[in-house]
Amino acid sequence: MQSTNNMAIDVFGNALVDYQKGNYTEDIVTNSSLEEEDVIPLPHLFRSFEQMPKIEQIALDKCQGNVLDIGCGAGSHSLHLQKKGLTVTALDISEGAISVTSLRGVNQTVCADIMHFSSENYDTLLLLMNGIGIVGNLSKLSAFLNHFKKLLAPKGSIILDSSDIIYMYETENGYFDISDIQNYYGEVEFTMSYKNEVSKPFNWLYIDFDTLKAVAFENGFDCEMLFEGNHFDYLAKLSPSI
Repeated sequence: MQSTNNMAIDVFGNALVDYQKGNYTEDIVTNSSLEEEDVIPLPHLFRSFEQMPKIEQIALDKCQGNVLDIGCGAGSHSLHLQKKGLTVTALDISEGAISVTSLRGVNQTVCADIMHFSSENYDTLLLLMNGIGIVGNLSKLSAFLNHFKKLLAPKGSIILDSSDIIYMYETENGYFDISDIQNYYGEVEFTMSYKNEVSKPFNWLYIDFDTLKAVAFENGFDCEMLFEGNHFDYLAKLSPSI
């Protein structure tokens, strides 16, 4: 497999475009600082509401008003919300993802880095499939939350899911050992590969609920757990403190 450091290569988007055009021959392969290799099945990114896990179904049911779907991917969440009659804007940094989202019928799409995006105010900011991972590093979370606050309408809220990956550090005797971790243990470096293309390494954040709640409070948000899964995953709602 030929690697490259070219940031312009949209590995994720190219895979989505292939699937949308009926050229599905393989899935996206990920390599991370935690494990050697994993796979993102492309059909999973095009799933219907009925095929989504419970945590995503609950999140979509909680969305209200004008919604900004941040990191929309192939647009499956946006499509469902649009069919429900909500006003939805699907945003992703991947040009390929946005082209697919438009082709699938989402009316309002934006290709942008969320930290460089400003527009009208939204009642719901939605970040699913561990969408808060775009923060990359825990030290950057406050900046993201303050930017999100500027995008929220009065009484608006942020709905996000994440996972506490402490389980990755469980020892044979049942303890969790993170003594060798220099930074926050939920900071992971990834690369994605598809066909003969490999992305530049990027940082992704998995954050435990207590840490999320503490940082949210420091930045003027109340944080409520909406759902707790069976494997350290959870759904949270952040609302600006009154």
